[in-house]
Amino acid sequence: MADWRSKPRNGAISLSSEEMLDTENQRRVTGLADKVSLLKGIALDIESESKDSNRYIDSMSGDFSSSEGLLSGSMHRLSHMVGSGKNNRKLMCYIVFGLVLLFVVTYYFLSRIR
Repeated sequence: MADWRSKPRNGAISLSSEEMLDTENQRRVTGLADKVSLLKGIALDIESESKDSNRYIDSMSGDFSSSEGLLSGSMHRLSHMVGSGKNNRKLMCYIVFGLVLLFVVTYYFLSRIR
């Protein structure tokens, strides 16, 4: 680092002092430019990541919408079956038993995997 406190005695010394100051300034400008370019790269990476995340979230929204339509149709058919009277009581019991059995088997396999 340059010694800024020294007083020039003649023109030659003041010239080398100016050259030292100019060299130091150029070195600091270069360091600052490197830091700015690094920050720019980080900002561009953040922008890219946020755009990718937004695309992913948008696609999940469409998937949930299609799942909602499927489940609402199934619930409508199930409520129609339950409301149809005593004719389908036996079928409804089989469906409930099957769903409970499916839940238990899924729980068993998931607990075995972990």
